[in-house]
Amino acid sequence: MTMKYAEMDWGTMEAVVNKLGGMDGVKQFLRGELMVSTAIPRQFPIWKTVKLGLHKSTDEYRKAMKSAKNKVGDWANDILGKPAFTCATEETDVDLVVLSVAELGFKDGAKYSEICARALELGLELCPAEVGPALRLAYKDQPRGEWLIIAMEAIAGSGGDLHVFDVEHDLGELWLFGSHGHPEYFWDSAYRFVFVRRK
Repeated sequence: MTMKYAEMDWGTMEAVVNKLGGMDGVKQFLRGELMVSTAIPRQFPIWKTVKLGLHKSTDEYRKAMKSAKNKVGDWANDILGKPAFTCATEETDVDLVVLSVAELGFKDGAKYSEICARALELGLELCPAEVGPALRLAYKDQPRGEWLIIAMEAIAGSGGDLHVFDVEHDLGELWLFGSHGHPEYFWDSAYRFVFVRRK
């Protein structure tokens, strides 16, 4: 068989297929369901810097939020108490970036797994889970109605469902809530996520 591109050989073709994740990836690419990014990771402006490690345990975070009159939703309170939630052993600053699903390139929305993968492609990192309560305590002037989802490794709640933190100003009160963190959960393009900017 003669190929259209003279420099293409079967070894190169196999490498392309492997790069796309095998034949399933090729089929997704041809259907327009898989995007290949050639973008160089960008330096996004820092939205806010928060300090991790100020509180050394879940109980310390709960006490601090109660003292600050912050509200904690049931899902958030549940995953705060799981072993997968850990606190930094030393105080450390993390620079945060906020991007909507649309700003990540998904104009029609995307699954949580796709949102996280795209952010990593762009040079961002997922947040340590501690960013959720740390941001809630630090973000005292959050605009009313704002809802920010923490892009993080989801934590399984008591019912087995995967959850991530979100930080909201709802009905005049500052909340730490839990949101859906399942890889297949679909988020509309307007939702905004918090990521860590690499140093």
